[in-house]
Amino acid sequence: MACSKEEIERKRLVALQKIKNKTSHSQNDSTSSSASSGTSFASPNSSIGPMRVLNKTNSPISHPYVKKIQIKDNQVPVSKAVSGTVYLVSEDRFEVNPSEFCIPLINIFKTIPSKSYDSKSKLWNFSISDYNDLMIKVNPLSPHVVLGPLPPYVLKILKEKVLDPNSIDLSPIEATLRNKLMPFQEEGVRFGISRRGRCMIADDMGLGKTFQALAIASYYRHNWPLLIVTTSSMRQTWQSKIHELLPTVPMMNIVTLTTGKDAQSVADHQTEVVIVSYKITTMHTDLLKSKQFGVVIIDESHYLKSHKAQCTVALVSIARHCSRVVLLSGTPALSRPAELYTQLTLIEPKLFTSYTEYGKRYCAGKQTNFGWDMSGQSNLAELQIILQKRFLIRRTKEQVLTKLEEKTRESILLDESLLEFSKENQQGLQEMAEAYKKSKSSEKHAALVTFFSESAKIKIPAICKYLKQLLKEFEGKFLVFAHHKNVIDAICLTLDETGVHYICIVGSTPAHTRADLVDKFQYTPSCRCGVLSITAASSGLTLTAADLVLFAELHWNPGILTQAESRAHRLGRQGGVCARYLLARGTADDHMWPMLQNKLSVLNNVGLSRDTFEDTAMKHQESRNNIIQYLSPKINKNDYIPGTNIRKDSLAQESNRDRQTNTVDQFLQDEEGDELLATMDL
Repeated sequence: MACSKEEIERKRLVALQKIKNKTSHSQNDSTSSSASSGTSFASPNSSIGPMRVLNKTNSPISHPYVKKIQIKDNQVPVSKAVSGTVYLVSEDRFEVNPSEFCIPLINIFKTIPSKSYDSKSKLWNFSISDYNDLMIKVNPLSPHVVLGPLPPYVLKILKEKVLDPNSIDLSPIEATLRNKLMPFQEEGVRFGISRRGRCMIADDMGLGKTFQALAIASYYRHNWPLLIVTTSSMRQTWQSKIHELLPTVPMMNIVTLTTGKDAQSVADHQTEVVIVSYKITTMHTDLLKSKQFGVVIIDESHYLKSHKAQCTVALVSIARHCSRVVLLSGTPALSRPAELYTQLTLIEPKLFTSYTEYGKRYCAGKQTNFGWDMSGQSNLAELQIILQKRFLIRRTKEQVLTKLEEKTRESILLDESLLEFSKENQQGLQEMAEAYKKSKSSEKHAALVTFFSESAKIKIPAICKYLKQLLKEFEGKFLVFAHHKNVIDAICLTLDETGVHYICIVGSTPAHTRADLVDKFQYTPSCRCGVLSITAASSGLTLTAADLVLFAELHWNPGILTQAESRAHRLGRQGGVCARYLLARGTADDHMWPMLQNKLSVLNNVGLSRDTFEDTAMKHQESRNNIIQYLSPKINKNDYIPGTNIRKDSLAQESNRDRQTNTVDQFLQDEEGDELLATMDL
């Protein structure tokens, strides 16, 4: 249909107006969009910084085909959620470790007055006084940025007001004992009292933890009766120490519970002190609970490594109602931080919510198909801080005994020609070594037990040869520690053959005869040697007459070995002590020695040990055929370190390689069956 000229002109004008309106609308939207993009995420006073976000109402032109994006004002449009951990690095500072680099978070850090950036770790740390301020400022970034806070128990310990130890009046302690305390022991007593009589004395072996524990117990005598839990071999020692240091306690009021016949004496209202072993505690738990002890001393508390063990459960139920709990341990964490949990809950039952909470924080706890794996370690600096601030006091011999001579360590590589290596033996040990390396964590214990046992048989001839050589060259007294029965028997036979006067203390040695044997070694000039089981005699004995401590075998727990060394290197010792380890290449020693070094490094990190096997001097047993070794067509002269008989690929170098290729965590996740090995008669 044809249009008139008037209609065509009218339509043209309408079209021009539409184009004009559209152009004007587009310009307005562009201006609005530009203003929106220039709007800051936060207010002008915000500490978040220059992060830009879209306005609530999004332009239909900017997103013509996309569903409108709704972003709240308090959200951070990051592509990946940022998490972070907060932990103590000192008593008055904490550090933040974010999972990702996050500009808004960094901008908040810069507003905190006490901020400090560590260029090495590339992390920020702050004063604990700014903790609440930081967490409040970070909170609006949630859920895109979330920082795990410091646990409530950490904040509680930091805020806790403690009685000034120097203001404590020690006059309630019995004078006989009080006058015998050395200055550092008095310091330990004051620490325990300032912690309301709930603490751990974790001094080195030989520094008089017994004196300090009895002094704390004497201070709180109004809370008695007193329960002392110790090892079977130490019950009589504790009884004699009470008689010596607390003479006002009648002997008839001290009961050593050994059999059911003593139960009536425990129940007697006149009984003030009850001494029991760990085993007896599990057998008579109800009887001991009914006594309602007010003070309990737990000696060698590191034996309570498992929070599920019968003995641990029994002691927790008994100690729950005690006003004062004093733990004694020279090695409070023998291998891993997880083993501290039970001891800490005995002191403060309500501090940690659960074992899982503790494990995730300090044991790198992770969920597996078989439950929680707590074999690792994490946040060790924080753990050390809360241990020292609330739970324990620890001093080493080097710190407090300036007159105590140095303890040195040596490792002796046994003469390979003296090892009982048949082709079958050699092949068998190699297969065991491979089986151990390839075994899963759950199977490593069984593999190492077998490897350890077979290695003992191989080492016996070289050990006995070295012992005979030592007797000719060394005139002083010495101790020999071993683990397997066949090794101990071979050592005793060698001493019998050479006519040497010695004592022997093993697991089957009655407790009442041990004190006599110790006195015999200490005070009889003709008694030159003490043959001791590593697990049965590594603690509780004073054998300071020894100048040398010889280890015919290792033990995979470094705490056991350092305890054994301290039988000689302790208070009352005149002169230095040498600890000497006999090692054999091609045996389980190749794997256990670096394992020990790594485990000690973990204890050092948490502040529970200052020992180290890494600076142990390496020596070589004098060989009966050194010349033949050099003439052997299989060995090149260049294989040896110049000027020595030590091969370049010897145990020392192999240990270093092992330490480089195996992490501490790998060694620590092995499940050591200390109790099982201690009872095996291999």
